Parts: sequence; C-alpha cells; structure tokens
Amino acid sequence: MAGDYYEILGVSRSADKEEIKRAYRRLARKYHPDVNKESGAEDRFKEINRAYEVLSEPETRARFDRFGEAGVSGAGAPGFQDFGDSFADIFESFFQGFQGGPGGQQQQQGRRRSGPVRGDDLRLDLRLEFREAVFGGEKELRIKHLETCETCSGTGAKPGTRPQTCSTCGGGGQVRRATRTPFGSFTQVSVCPTCNGTGQVIEDKCDTCGGRGQKEVMKKLKITIPAGVDNGTRLRVSNEGDAGKLGGPPGDLYVFLAVSEDPVFKREGTNINSEVTISYLQAILGCRLEVETVDGPTELLIPTGTQANTVLTLEKKGVPRLGNPVSRGDHLIVVSIEIPTKVTTEERELLMQLAKLKGDRTGKGGLEGFLGNLFQK
Repeated sequence: MAGDYYEILGVSRSADKEEIKRAYRRLARKYHPDVNKESGAEDRFKEINRAYEVLSEPETRARFDRFGEAGVSGAGAPGFQDFGDSFADIFESFFQGFQGGPGGQQQQQGRRRSGPVRGDDLRLDLRLEFREAVFGGEKELRIKHLETCETCSGTGAKPGTRPQTCSTCGGGGQVRRATRTPFGSFTQVSVCPTCNGTGQVIEDKCDTCGGRGQKEVMKKLKITIPAGVDNGTRLRVSNEGDAGKLGGPPGDLYVFLAVSEDPVFKREGTNINSEVTISYLQAILGCRLEVETVDGPTELLIPTGTQANTVLTLEKKGVPRLGNPVSRGDHLIVVSIEIPTKVTTEERELLMQLAKLKGDRTGKGGLEGFLGNLFQK
C-alpha cells in the first residue's frame, strides 16, 4: 500500500511522536469498521494503521523519509501489528459504554468492586470580623449533612428485613459484556444497572430514609478558629461531612474563611497598618498619644521633630502567626501632620517671634505672608 503516510494521518513531516499518536487515535476511532459502515471505511482504516506503523518507529520513519515506500516495503504489513498501548487505548475508548454491535454478546456476572464507601466532603463558607480573624476563638455552625439512618442502621431495608442479593449481577455489583468483532473479542466491565453496584436489592424499603440508608440532618457544632487566619484560609473538620455507605467512614467538612474589612486597621501579612493625625506643634515638640490597636488603647510616643508620613512601630501588636500564636507581627502607624487653615492673632505673634529666633525669612513671600493669609482666613 503506497502513499504519503504523513498526508494519510494529516500531520506535517516535522510532527513529533505524540502528534502522530494523537492523529492516529483520532482517525482510527473515526474509521473503525465497527463504527463507520460507509463504503471504503475499512480500507481507509487499514491505511491509517499502516501509516502509524511506519511513522511511530524512528527507524522505519527515517527509511520512509529517505526512500519513500520502497524503504519500508518490508516493514511489516497493514493490520494490527505491535501498536503497543495506543491501540489498546483506542479499543478501550471505543468499547467503553458499548451496548450493542455486530457479533454475539454474552452478559456475565462480574466481581463485586463495591464495598464500604467514604462519605462526601462538604464545604461551608464562613465570614469573620477583623478581630475574630486576628485572635481566633470558637464559632458555632449549623450544617446540613447526611447521617446514617438510625431506623435501619444504614441498610435501607425495613426493620426485620434485609436486602436481597441482586439477581442481575449475582451480588457482584458488576456485569461483563463479552463482544466478538472481526478484530477479536473484547470484554467490557460496567456497574450493574439493577443495583447500582451494591450487589443488593432492597424489596421492603425503610420508611424513615426511603431505602437510601441515610437521612439529611441539620446539625449544630462548634469549631475552633485558630489565631491569625486570613481570607481564603481553609479549616478541615474531620468526620463532619456526609455519612459513608455500607459502613464506610464519613467525609470531612471544609470551612473556607472570609474576613471583613475594618474601618481603622489594614492587614499586610502579620502586620497591621493604621494612621494617626497630629498637629504641627505636636510634631515639632513631640508628645504621647493614646492610639487604638487590636488589643485596645495603647500609648504611642511621638518623637520631637516627627515628619509627615513617618512610620512608627508598636512591636508585637500585630497579627499572631498562624500555627504559632505566641509570635506576632507589628502594628505600623503612619503619622499625618495637620496644618491649620486659620490662626489667632496671639498665635500669629508667637509664630512670628519663633521665626525671628530661627532667622527664617518673614517677608510677603515667606512665613509672614503665609501667616498673614492664615490670619485673614
């Protein structure tokens, strides 16, 4: 069978092995004789397999690139020779979910794969105030989750009865379909449609849970929020998810935290930022102020000659490090200086005297003019 194998697979001559493999798998599914009944599909399928057989092996591909078909005429024949895992993948994909087709079919009982099944995990979103995130504490939650039905102990059967073995799968929970095709026999294993893989059928269902073996319950529980949590922190509460099936363990509850913004404090990692405004005289002379922190009011020392936008630090007044609450960040306070827009006559005279002592220029364009404008206002 001669031809340009690159053109048959629809790839360039520089295509790598993975590109060739993907092209082959796509075309083989399309033209497989059990899928495509059109005239010529089988011949096209053979061409595709021949092209992949040559191009998938570096040695035969190199000979084809150099000599064309003549260089690979002895490199096997069209068909299903040594395609490795890719050919198996094609048929696995093709027969998954197969419910019909040419050739005989035989449904068999399969081994039971199902056993105790772990319950589903649940998610709960919880919003915290700023200080709650900083210091942590206990929170009471209300959640809905599935619990094992106490009436039937999770069997789903009415008390005094019990589930019966599924007649379709014989209790195995699976069915197998053996299918014969022109290319060999293939077996598909699937979950039993009658019992959904449990291997049992409930004839007399529990009145409390309707045969499910579980019931939805609203539950209150307390959880501990560790100090230092932040937006996006995820907490796992073990065994508070949905109950498991067939004696399986329950899932977990995952609590995702969101922290509300605070009008005074801003957080950056383990540090807290805030601002304080002082007068120009306090900035010049220095002072002690009471400022607000997450721990409550604290005294802050403003050094003499403090400049605008100076950052003062209150050590260990920030956020505790998550997992190590004894270690805390700092509280950083940015100082703003308020310049008055109006002064009294007495204040003006005092400021003018100060200017003369300092030797500052006090003409119309200097301090005198500035203070004059303040006074006029």
